Amino acid sequence: MAILGFSLMAMAIFLLDLWIKNHIEHSRKEGAETAVCGGRLLIRRYHNKGAMLDAGAGRSSLVAALSVALTLGLTVLFVLTFSCKGSKMLKAGLALLLGGAYSNTYDRLVRKYVVDYVSFPVKNEKIRNVVFNISDFCIMIGALLMVLGSGDQ
Repeated sequence: MAILGFSLMAMAIFLLDLWIKNHIEHSRKEGAETAVCGGRLLIRRYHNKGAMLDAGAGRSSLVAALSVALTLGLTVLFVLTFSCKGSKMLKAGLALLLGGAYSNTYDRLVRKYVVDYVSFPVKNEKIRNVVFNISDFCIMIGALLMVLGSGDQ
């Protein structure tokens, strides 16, 4: 039963982020920003043609292929954990990571770029210009939980 829950978690992340990305694509102009959550977050549309922080933007086909390969590898690992007892933290981390990976990989394959939409209104311009999406946060948190949960077996 827990495996179904973790699988649904990954699917929910994918669907939520896809819905938000579609909304951002249709409702925001590139670069226009809106402060939300009492000014703690900025919402803006950004097209990331590479990987994290636009790395590899000039080689988007390679980034997409690598994204597909890593996502497939993580999917196999996730399926292999179905038969393992214990480490709910590891499984939760994989579910978070997979939900985010599927969403960003989908973008790379279908849109040819990843839609990012959240940044932080800090004074440092370099940090302020970094734009994320929910999938990015899920990938980071999922990777952390995987590392922390891998010792529980």
